[in-house]
This record gives sequence, C-alpha cells and structure tokens, in this order.
Amino acid sequence: MGQLIIEDVKFFASVVIYVHVKIESLQVGYFFTQLRVQDSLKGKLITEDDFKWRLPTREKEGSCEILKYVGGVDLSFSKDDSSIACGTLVVLDLTTHKVVYEDSSIVRLHIPYLPGFLAFREAPVLLELLDKMKNNAHCFYPQLLMVDGNGLLHPRGKFCFGLACHIGVLADLPTVGVGKNLHHVDGLTQSTVRELLQAADSPENVLPLIGHSGCTWGAAMRSSEGSLKPIFISVGHRISLATAIEIVRMTCRFRVPEPIRQVSVRTFSQSFCW
Repeated sequence: MGQLIIEDVKFFASVVIYVHVKIESLQVGYFFTQLRVQDSLKGKLITEDDFKWRLPTREKEGSCEILKYVGGVDLSFSKDDSSIACGTLVVLDLTTHKVVYEDSSIVRLHIPYLPGFLAFREAPVLLELLDKMKNNAHCFYPQLLMVDGNGLLHPRGKFCFGLACHIGVLADLPTVGVGKNLHHVDGLTQSTVRELLQAADSPENVLPLIGHSGCTWGAAMRSSEGSLKPIFISVGHRISLATAIEIVRMTCRFRVPEPIRQVSVRTFSQSFCW
C-alpha cells in the first residue's frame, strides 16, 4: 500500500500546520478529519483556573468547596494484540489518599493510530468511564482529573492538544497531564531537562519547560527526594500550570501522583486477565 508524506499542511487558510508524518494513502481523509476536529476542540480550551473549588492549602474564598475528589485515567494495551485495550478510572479522596471509586473496561479499538493524534484512539474509552459515573450521579465524581499523558506539552508544538486537553474539553472537567517521558518539543529533550534539574539548586525540584520559542509548555518535577527521573506536568483544561503543579505535589507519595499510580497498578493487574 502506498504512503504519503504530508509536510507544511495549510489549514483553515490563516494557519499553517507544520507536520511531517507518513500515513497510508487510505488514511489521508481520516488524517484531515482529525485535524479539523482537533482544531475545533482547541478553540474551546481554557488554560487558566476555572473551577468552583479551592485547594485545601489556600485561604477560604467565599463559599467555595474544598477540592476533595481527584480522578486518574489511563489506557493500557494487550501485549499480544495492540487493538485490545483496558481503560481504567480511579477516584481518590484527597483527605485520606484512599481510592473511593474504580472502574475499568476492556475494549477492542477500531480507530487507527496516527502520530500526534493519540487522543482520538484513547479518549472515547476513558470518556465512557466518566460518562457512566456521571450518569449514575455518583457522589465521588471527580472535581479534577489527572491523565496519564500530556496536555499542552505535545509533539505538535504550537498546535498542541494532547490527551489531557482532549478529555478535559469533551468532559468539561479541569484536567492535568502527567507524563513519565518527554517527547521532543520546541528544542526540549528529556536528557537536557534531567541535566538542568540536577544542576538546579532548588528545594522545590520544579523546572519550567521553556522551549526555544520562549513558550512555557509545562514543568518537569522531581517528586521524590533523590529521584533522577522527573515527571512532566502540563495544563489539560480549565487549570493553570501553577495550580496543576501544586495539586500534583499534594498527591505525590512516590514518583508519580497517587491518582496516576493507582490507575497504573490497576491497568497492569488487569493485563493478566486478558
């Protein structure tokens, strides 16, 4: 089957998207459909604090409720069949760090994977778990959601719109992207960031991820003392980077924040049942 290399794609006349990706010729139409949908969703993205709760560490503001229920979502794939995946949702009580809700779903994915458009393949499974909980009017429905993946910190650079953004906009939830690895973005590399963190004399162990363009894409954080492996925090939707960092720090007992760690444990254990 033939392949097409798409470069310097002009999109919506006034915007030029710079991509270089090989796709099967039969997927070309699907590729452009994803571009249009993603651009439409990005128009609804909010990258500042937009919620009705407050952090326990902040002074009381009016009648705002305290952030208590923080969710985590992740998708893992079968080692034998990459079209079979397990989506998992957990919700933690922030006051006790205990899991108060969990659900998972094993599905067969029919949407093809294209580089830079992972959310179109993974988000529907995770959104269905959220919808199920919301439709049941569950009392533990998360006030904020952590996504194992990226938000604004995305390989497509200034046209960034990662899984955390995608889910946040469609679920209308504040979301935070928490990645374990850093993709090359705007001159940022994982090895360079690690070197900068090691050299930094900062008790907070947080490094803003500022690219060659001067844009701040997120932050790298060593969440446990002595750790040489940072996690990568980025804005998903309806939250600022500063608040996202504060919440991640509040929920870290180990390298990754507890909602992400708990969901990873469950997706890993589920993989043995496939």
